[in-house]
Amino acid sequence: MSRAFNFSAGPAALPLEVLERAKAELTDYKGTGMSVMEMSHRSKQYMAIIEGAEANLRTLMGIPSNYKVLFLQGGASSQFAMVPLNLFTAKKKADYVNTGLWSKKAIAEAKRYGNIRVVASSEDDTFSYIPELSASMFDPDADYAHITTNNTIYGTLFPELPETGNVPLVADMSSNILSQVYDVSKFGLIYAGAQKNIGPAGLAIIIVREDLLEGRGLDFCPVMFHYKSHADNGSMYNTPPTYGIYMAGLVFEWLLEKGGLEAMEKINRDKAALLYDFLDKSSLFSATVKGSSRSIMNVPFVTGSDELDNAFIAGAEKRNLKTLRGHRTVGGMRASIYNAMPVEGIKTLISYMEEFEREHSK
Repeated sequence: MSRAFNFSAGPAALPLEVLERAKAELTDYKGTGMSVMEMSHRSKQYMAIIEGAEANLRTLMGIPSNYKVLFLQGGASSQFAMVPLNLFTAKKKADYVNTGLWSKKAIAEAKRYGNIRVVASSEDDTFSYIPELSASMFDPDADYAHITTNNTIYGTLFPELPETGNVPLVADMSSNILSQVYDVSKFGLIYAGAQKNIGPAGLAIIIVREDLLEGRGLDFCPVMFHYKSHADNGSMYNTPPTYGIYMAGLVFEWLLEKGGLEAMEKINRDKAALLYDFLDKSSLFSATVKGSSRSIMNVPFVTGSDELDNAFIAGAEKRNLKTLRGHRTVGGMRASIYNAMPVEGIKTLISYMEEFEREHSK
């Protein structure tokens, strides 16, 4: 069978060129006679891998020199606790914007450690939009303000970053990191799970401003959960997720070869526009998010009938269009069109949607 067009929200498709290179290097990495999975994380060969990955990520995102890059275990969900454990001061106050399931989980976890204020929420309309935010909504005395830049389940994207003044902005960027250009200097901390646009599940990337590593954090924060523990040891406080970092490094190289994030953002916006244009003109399918809140990574859509939704998903599977079922909390369909999804995948999906619409409009 030929490779599927994989629309999974995560773990998601990886670039074929990256997979082919990993395959070629799987049992013998550059003449070492070992797989990357087997080699010491402190060996000269592996140090070159992790240092190269960090250097390329810094180039891709334009990460300033006063920010640390950490490669950690545990995915993004571990950061729901690590952020307050590390960033709270004696005030133990933070502002959160609630725009979906992952925001809710982050809020619930942070409430275990301090006073969390939800400054805005879109839960009133099934998280189908991003609330309007103004600087006056944020507490200038808060330790940090938290947003989820892209919401995988509901298909929303912050059209612009909120102004938080001197309060550090923290972003869960798991489902749209490396898909568009961001000014990293506008954030105090960025975290992301790898399994959307970076690599295999299990790796988390943290980009944190150096001043936030000093004079903060709760006394009972375990040493293993201290960002400073990892920053001071070059992500080698313990054995890092070595193969995940290697795969991430290959993806960073692939992105640089494609022209970097400016070029990738244009490709992603063009891909998303193709799909949204079809949905907006369709007499059967409709997007669930309107206006400027639409994600360019995750596109939920419905027919309005559970029976038709199920028939569409079954037909898609037969056509090698995989993992289009929407999240269990919302139903319908969802096309996750991360960096590795080629435009041919979007066109093939639209062609099937056109066929399905003709058959069910009689």
